Amino acid sequence: MSVQPVLINGEWRPSTGSKTFTRINPANREVLSGEFPVSPWEEIEEALEAAHAAFKEVRDFEPERFADFLEAYAAEIETRIDDIVTAANEETALPVSPRLKDGEMVRTIDQLRQAAKAARNRAWTLPTIDTKTNIRSMLGPIGPVAVFGPNNFPLAFNSIAGGDFAAAVAAGNPVIAKGHSAHPRTTQLLAESAAHAAETTNMPKGFVQLVYRTSHEDGARLVADKRLGATGYTGARHAGLFLKEAADKGGNPIYLELSSINPVFILPNALSERLDDLVEQFVGSCLMGTGQFCTNPGLVVLRAGDQAEQFISAVAKKFEEAPAGTLLGEGVEQSLRAGIVAIQRTGAHIVTGNKPVDESRCCFANTLLRSTGKQFLEDPAGHQEEAFGNSSLLVVCDSDEEVIAVAEQLEGNLTGCIYSETNGADDALYDRLAGELRRHVGRLLNDKMPTGVAVSPAMNHGGPYPATGHPGFTAVGIPASLRRFAILECYDNVRSHRLPPALRDENTIDGLSRFVDGEWTDRSL
Repeated sequence: MSVQPVLINGEWRPSTGSKTFTRINPANREVLSGEFPVSPWEEIEEALEAAHAAFKEVRDFEPERFADFLEAYAAEIETRIDDIVTAANEETALPVSPRLKDGEMVRTIDQLRQAAKAARNRAWTLPTIDTKTNIRSMLGPIGPVAVFGPNNFPLAFNSIAGGDFAAAVAAGNPVIAKGHSAHPRTTQLLAESAAHAAETTNMPKGFVQLVYRTSHEDGARLVADKRLGATGYTGARHAGLFLKEAADKGGNPIYLELSSINPVFILPNALSERLDDLVEQFVGSCLMGTGQFCTNPGLVVLRAGDQAEQFISAVAKKFEEAPAGTLLGEGVEQSLRAGIVAIQRTGAHIVTGNKPVDESRCCFANTLLRSTGKQFLEDPAGHQEEAFGNSSLLVVCDSDEEVIAVAEQLEGNLTGCIYSETNGADDALYDRLAGELRRHVGRLLNDKMPTGVAVSPAMNHGGPYPATGHPGFTAVGIPASLRRFAILECYDNVRSHRLPPALRDENTIDGLSRFVDGEWTDRSL
């Protein structure tokens, strides 16, 4: 097999490393052609040096330069959609349509263009002026950003095309992309488009770079290196925390998306009012994409009663009837089985599933587990083990007080949802529950499942630990996502002509609002 090149300092070239890896098609477990290199530290250091040099060049660029690149990149991707989608389908078994071509690809291109718009209008920089003290501040680029992408979104969260990449570039930073081993060819094709866009828009050679894999130790050295400004990471908790420890020791910020079980509370009168609809919504959300969404509803809390039993029986029947989808790879299959075993250790029992169904592909039966509120409260951590995939845990509580107590013991999550009766019959319990749940989630939903994550300026795709490493930031939603990859630049009594244009007395940037003496205004001083 031929070993694929890496993208370092503007050139596609053979890796200097001796180790390689291959990939499989999860739909049939067959090894796909081509080998990909594991980059040694010397190669990563070259990328760091090139990114550091590129940052010195671009840190004084006008924002339009970054916008031009992002728009050119989006246009480049559009010319190669079929090739990219075909590769992603082979490497992940996610369907070409509607998932990859009609959904994720559209979102990826839109994110790049939204980020370009944010770069142009500069609102994300939050320019602030105190005229009394003549102190002024704004957000500016932090430096080269390393992006570690996940396996479950090969396009929209890809390390060299997804949301973290778009945000880092729009904020004015070079990017070193660390591809995911499950879909390296997809990442390679995207990187080819990124490299061509960088060339046509006259970006420095080290502005966008790609390595496919590193050792754990070299990944830790990368995130801690002083030449790096920040890191964006989406993936497994244990690997993310390993990188976080290294980044913290090196004094570098790292923004993590780690794990989330996204609790859904279905209140009693909501079940009475629309049980069948809730069954359909939950099953659709839980099994969508074989459950491989970071917002998959992995925990459902119910009040004991006949309606709860009907709900459980109906969900179990639909789980049994629905075909088991293909998982993203052997690693996901193994971790799903391990997660289910870990949850069973708490005393939770299997309602349905928990068995292999087709050894010819990466898959596992749709699995539903059940526990009680009492058992949950005896071992909250064990019940919140993430079983990433087509599974979920139902917790049946004996009282409203037990429902609230379960909410109090929740770890941090990306989302939390409450279903309540339309005409207010559940409002008393809702009012008690919502305030507690709000503390544990980044996004609180009412009467809808959490699996939709719109690229909206108001979106928060973040939350308290362990959902993320910091509860104050979002990985989705422009312009807020840009602010992760920024530094607060403050100017004290600096002469006007030496200030960035956004902080000068004369506001020459069309439409830019600035926080001047406690009020937002687009006027000049």
